[in-house]
Amino acid sequence: MENFVSILIPVALVVLLLRLIAAPLKWTVKIAVNSLAGLICLWLLNWIAGFTGIVFPINAITAAIAGFLGLPGIALLAMAQIIL
Repeated sequence: MENFVSILIPVALVVLLLRLIAAPLKWTVKIAVNSLAGLICLWLLNWIAGFTGIVFPINAITAAIAGFLGLPGIALLAMAQIIL
C-alpha cells in the first residue's frame, strides 16, 4: 500500500502540472487562430478595395482586432479609417 501511495502522489502532481500548462496553451492557440482569420478577412477586404475605396493596413494589431471582434471589429476599423 505504501508503494501505491508513493507512486500516486508524483503521478497526481505531474497530471496537475500538465493541466496548468495546457490551459494557457489553449488560449494561445485560440488567439492565434482568430488572428489568422482576421488577417485573411483583412486581406480579402484589401483585395476588393477597388470597389470600396477603404484600404486596411495589415499588421498584428489590425489582424487581432478583426480576429477578436469579428465583423464589428472590421466595422470599427473601417470607421476609424474614415474618421482618421
